Parts: sequence; C-alpha cells; structure tokens
Amino acid sequence: MAPVPLYDALAADYDRFVNWKGRLAHELPFFDSLFDGKRVGRVLDAACGTGHHAIALAQLGYEVTGTDLSAAMIERARQNAMAQNAAVTFAVTGLGELSALGQTFDAVLCLGNSLPHLLNASTVDHALADMAGVLRPEGILVIQNRNFDRVWVEQERFMSPQSTQDGHGEWIFVRFYDFHQETVTFNMLRLRRTETGWAQDVQSTELRPIFAEDLARSLSVAGFEPVTFYGSYDGSTFDPEVSGDLIAVARRRG
Repeated sequence: MAPVPLYDALAADYDRFVNWKGRLAHELPFFDSLFDGKRVGRVLDAACGTGHHAIALAQLGYEVTGTDLSAAMIERARQNAMAQNAAVTFAVTGLGELSALGQTFDAVLCLGNSLPHLLNASTVDHALADMAGVLRPEGILVIQNRNFDRVWVEQERFMSPQSTQDGHGEWIFVRFYDFHQETVTFNMLRLRRTETGWAQDVQSTELRPIFAEDLARSLSVAGFEPVTFYGSYDGSTFDPEVSGDLIAVARRRG
C-alpha cells in the first residue's frame, strides 16, 4: 500500500480536528465491554493515526501496538504517548503488511474509516487475511467505517465542520466528498485564522466505499465468523438507511 500524502500533511493539526476527550469517552466503553471476559490482553490498533485509541487502551491495562502507514502520524503518536506516560509500541506499517510485525494479538482494531483507503476488492481481501493472520484463533477483529450504504445512496457530500481554538490560533476543518463511478474523493479543507485573514488549503485522497454486504462476504472469506454489525459505538443495531457508522465485530475461526 502506497503512502497517503493527506495524512502526512494533516499530522500536525489532526489532534486539533478531533475532540479526543469526547470521542474516547463515547467509544472506549464499547471496547472494554467487548473485550471483557474474552481473554484479550494484546491489542493491535492498525491505521492508528496519532495514537489516541492505542494510548487509551494501554491506560486501561492492555498491551498495545499501534501501526500506521504515515510516518508523520506515527511520530505524532509517539509524542502523544510520551506526553501521557503511556507504554505503547508504534511502527510504520500499512494495512496488508501486519504479518511483518512477527506478533500475534488477541484483538485487532481498524478504525476511523481506514479500510476504504484500499482501492480494490483484492487489496481489501488481502488486508483482512493479513489481520486474520496476526490474530490468535477466536481473536476479535473490530472494523469501523462510515456507513457508505447510506452515504452512497443519498450522495451525502458534506460532513459536519469542526472548529477549535487554542493558545496557538483558531482552525476550521471542513470534510466533503466528490462522488465518482466507483470511488469518492475525500477532501479536507483546513482554514486557519491569521492576522490578515484566513489561510486555507485542501488535502484530498481517494476512497473506495465498502458496503455492509461486501464487507460481510470478505470477512467470511478471510476466515472470520460470526460477524455482527453495529451502527454506532452505543451498540445499536446497524441500519443501512440511517446508521452513521458501519462497525463490524468478528471472530477469527478457531
């Protein structure tokens, strides 16, 4: 998998874009409940970005490794872990390359709509097989994507803008899609207030929407069952017409 320049460019501002305190408060109970009683000790956060899920899980007592294809994101993740005194191992490793770690995990996470960055079905299948390969038998896989079953049908172009201020300035982030025949272009408009006005730039990358039916089929081929779909981290059942997320929880066959 080739590097995605968008994430190298956004690494410095990514933690301004995401309200991590609020997001983790909402999402962590899902993982803690999911892992409870399942013999989960070692966790791999694949496509970990700036590392906040990995750090939070380490602070809950899990042994965590975080990987990402973006060297800039991994460097930021290491800085974040050091600032929070969290013991997390980070490595620059892309999806489909996890076997190179030479380790086995009790759970693998692939969050943040990361899997759609793989632009054809065979690459997705390879990445899922690679995840199965680093999971112990009966290990848990969690994938979180946007609900493209809804987004694609409704041609839902814009996502809610995010804004933040701190001692270094003020930012606004606007995310939107351009729709094509089989893919979408994901765009991030970044605006920063300066003394003379607003500085702005746009970073973009291609995504291939993954629909629930296709993900279920690919997970089965890769050796995962059963597979349960959720529509949110609140544990609600996935509804292709209204859910915001497509969260797949699967077990590697024994």
